Amino acid sequence: MNYTINEVAAKFGLSAHTLRFYDKEGLLPFITRTKSGNRTFTEMDLDWVALICCLKDTGMPIKEIKLYSDWCKQGRGTIDERKKMLADHRSEVQKQIEELNKNLELIDKKLDWYEDPEMLRKIDEHVEKAALEK
Repeated sequence: MNYTINEVAAKFGLSAHTLRFYDKEGLLPFITRTKSGNRTFTEMDLDWVALICCLKDTGMPIKEIKLYSDWCKQGRGTIDERKKMLADHRSEVQKQIEELNKNLELIDKKLDWYEDPEMLRKIDEHVEKAALEK
């Protein structure tokens, strides 16, 4: 099945302009065009767009995504480079997740405080003490 640029844009929550930009930047190396010049996307192209969105959403710069795309166009000979790039990026994403989990723990702790009557009493005392010191 083939998809239009607007269908793909809607599916991924992107604008058609963004997809055109990705194509212009060389991030969509396998996209074909109809006789009238319109881009047409296959199921494999959708997988490719999903990967671009994933890499971008997890902080990979467009320049690196472009390099990855270029390596893909070169075929199997660049698999080692692609694997290393993805493994390095995975490590960075894992670090982001660890940091987010630390932040989530702190937020959860704060939420727990608001459910604890003793903590609420301490908060009130702290606010009263601060008001008296002014």
